[in-house]
Amino acid sequence: MGIVGVTFLDGVRRVNRAPAILIGVWLLTCAVTLPLALAMRAMIVEHLGSSLAADAAANGVNYEWMQEFADQATGIGVTFKPTIIGFAAVVDNLSAFMDNSSRPIVIVCAGGAYIALWIFLAGGIIDRYARDRALHAHGFFAACGVFFFRFLRLAVVQWLVYAFLFGAMHGWLFDRLYARMTRDVTSERTAFFARVALYLLFGVLVAGCNLVFDYTKVRAVVEDRRSMLGAVNAALQFIQRNCAAAVALYALDFAAFLAVIAAYAMVAPSAGGAGAMVWAAFTIGQLYVLARLWVKLVFWSSETALFQHRLAHAGYVARPEPTWPDSPEAESIS
Repeated sequence: MGIVGVTFLDGVRRVNRAPAILIGVWLLTCAVTLPLALAMRAMIVEHLGSSLAADAAANGVNYEWMQEFADQATGIGVTFKPTIIGFAAVVDNLSAFMDNSSRPIVIVCAGGAYIALWIFLAGGIIDRYARDRALHAHGFFAACGVFFFRFLRLAVVQWLVYAFLFGAMHGWLFDRLYARMTRDVTSERTAFFARVALYLLFGVLVAGCNLVFDYTKVRAVVEDRRSMLGAVNAALQFIQRNCAAAVALYALDFAAFLAVIAAYAMVAPSAGGAGAMVWAAFTIGQLYVLARLWVKLVFWSSETALFQHRLAHAGYVARPEPTWPDSPEAESIS
């Protein structure tokens, strides 16, 4: 087995050896989305009341009522459409991502809060996977605190890069270049494949930036780097020197992501149903969320394993492990 397979399996093992992290980020996801779900529920209850439509909605899916509700709704209510059911939600999110579609401000705010929480946790998560041993709560959150403001500075760089990609670059590819490519095209099939090719190109650009920023975080944590621009440069150097392995590992991680998507497509609940079917659909949906989060963590852990294999050694982290009562948490208590 080559280095890519070894580090991928090592990354999987590191994630599986720290189930508390997976459970924690799942609970975090639930905590962010639950207020939105409760707000949506209140809007639906207010609109339905005790009407006949309420009985029909409780026993299945009333598409006419859903359209009526979405037409008069505001805020998060406008997202209540058939595309939120089952695998359609995955396709809708992918379409919105690739087409750079806007979302309601309440969704954007919730997404921003979710990203901020991930920025806070990223340092502790990568530190745990890099050390590959239990750190306990004080060690984990000490690492979170150490790298939070560093990763906030990195987030500014990421925002600038992704703003360029989803702004100027996306507009140039899909507004100007696509129009130029299909100006004299008479076949819809040709136009379709041209757009798919641009989607693939745009996806590669986004993936490339994501790869660089992933290794930036890994090098920042493992080597205790304070300069995020220096960490970005170090990440670029590592990828340049280990291009084949880094790209192949990213592709393998992405294949795991696609496998999760494919599995969910086969078992995703359809519209309708009541009672036990509703709870079954809810359980399947939460298992899918857990699987998606697991894959995200495997990305970080496997990339950490590859970096340590090539430039350090397994379990090496430059920053000393905080021990109670010398950790920042203990100092804040005293």
